[in-house]
Amino acid sequence: MKATKKSVLLALAALLVTVTACSSGNQPPAGGNVSEGAASGNGGATAPAETADPFGKYETPVTINVGQAIDPTDKSLPQGDTPENNQYTRHIKEQLNIDTKIIWQTASGQDYDQKVNLSIASDDLPDLVIVNDAQLRQMVKAGQVEDLTEAFEQYASPAIKGIIEKTEGRALDAVTFDGKMMALPNVTARGDAVHTMWIRKDWLDKLGLEVPKTVEELEKVAKAFVEGDPDGNGQADTIGITGQQAGGKLYANFLASSNNTFGLDPIFSAFNAYPGFWLEGEDGKPVYGSIQPQVKEALAKLRDMYAGGAIDRELSIRKDAAEPVISGKSGIFFGPFWMGYWPLPDAIKNDPNANWQSYALPLDKNGEFSPHMATPSTQFLAVRKGYEHPEAALKLMNLLVRDEAKFDVSVSLNHYPVRIVYAPVDEIEYSLTALKEVLAGTKTAADLDIPGYKLLADDATKIGKAKLEPFDNNDIKYWNTEDIGTWSRMYSIFVGGAPLLEPRNEVYSLVYSQTKTMESRWANLEKLETETFLKIIMGAAPIDAFDQFVEDWKKQGGDKVTQEVEEEVKG
Repeated sequence: MKATKKSVLLALAALLVTVTACSSGNQPPAGGNVSEGAASGNGGATAPAETADPFGKYETPVTINVGQAIDPTDKSLPQGDTPENNQYTRHIKEQLNIDTKIIWQTASGQDYDQKVNLSIASDDLPDLVIVNDAQLRQMVKAGQVEDLTEAFEQYASPAIKGIIEKTEGRALDAVTFDGKMMALPNVTARGDAVHTMWIRKDWLDKLGLEVPKTVEELEKVAKAFVEGDPDGNGQADTIGITGQQAGGKLYANFLASSNNTFGLDPIFSAFNAYPGFWLEGEDGKPVYGSIQPQVKEALAKLRDMYAGGAIDRELSIRKDAAEPVISGKSGIFFGPFWMGYWPLPDAIKNDPNANWQSYALPLDKNGEFSPHMATPSTQFLAVRKGYEHPEAALKLMNLLVRDEAKFDVSVSLNHYPVRIVYAPVDEIEYSLTALKEVLAGTKTAADLDIPGYKLLADDATKIGKAKLEPFDNNDIKYWNTEDIGTWSRMYSIFVGGAPLLEPRNEVYSLVYSQTKTMESRWANLEKLETETFLKIIMGAAPIDAFDQFVEDWKKQGGDKVTQEVEEEVKG
């Protein structure tokens, strides 16, 4: 970090400490009840004269033009509602007097990224827009975004300040350029990064198998799922391990470090291999994880597993990796804690006995679970340079964090305008522990009304309706699935979150952002990596193709990128 960057991080950290010290009452775990400053202002732009109020309602209507990602398959909006007129936009209007106008919308994923890239290139941006790290850097370089340093100091709510504070500077670092805060960073629960093994326990029971703890045991179980007719239909139509779909990732990487559904991340980490991450080498200097010998070892094992039928033959080809899970044809996949939201609800509807359970497995050679970890901030809410109400971005996020539990959970939160996630990094672990106390009768909903843990008090009122006795057994038969929305969240916390309470060795990337050379070279380097690794796993290239890949990667810009990463780490 440059001195200017350090200065603003120290200043903002000092601010968070100061407001915390000024608060009254006991401090709850995630940043606590921090009092708000009373200074007025809005980041230097013209705005209504007012005392800085994180939830202040404008006297006259304020319009915000946004670009929105809308999933074309989403059918959650009630009849008569639209992306511009729904429970979220109406609440925003009522509480803040803000009208949100969608000036363009796309499907999520690549379509959205392409639209944002076009908007940046043509300098035709919405007032507020969600961007990734590379897009934010490009916009800052082009002078397209508003400085939010002052707006954040004055308008960020206590809950959001507390959540950001818990990241130990990582969230602020991601949006700080030349001493200025140039966007709002999201903060995700660290559970999003911990990809665990989800497995059909009912299939294990039917075949008389134990939960596999090592890669070797995993391979044997996966083959048994293929060959042992676990669904009992007399046909050879089951899959051991479902991998990523076409366009998906074999593993998360430093630029997309969490929420990698159906990737093979835990198998790599069982070999202490961390492709896609920047690690500290034996000499203390940065090295790229994908070119380390442990990755070659992991690829060799994956190649054997694929050839032996343990891994889906349609790896990286299948159009929808969730389909075999939903249809009851897959026995194992890897993903984060929240798989109870998707795809498991549809899987349970199709087969109420599908007993999907999650484990911090497989273990490495030392008998330990050693997952890679994410940066807490992967999305950023940027405000167009010159927009006269930059503080409105803070107010929108403040309102969402405060009132999320009030909304009908069956309506996708993606319909909340320019929504970025704000969750305490320990949200799932803390929620699981607290809700167990509720079931035990030692805590009530009133005890769990804690700033930042926005859904916890509401969860406490619902857990008794979803979880059946015995409370210490999470098998699917001990759950009430009638209210699928409540079940989805509780199952994600209790089953998906259970592995997060297990001991683990956390491996972080040294950097989570692009360097200068990456801007022009990284797409090609990443393509080289992905194609080589898939060819090796699927038998289209020998395992020694890895050695040629390492040589080519270095020559085609990898060595230059490594130099730049070293400079970045030195600061």
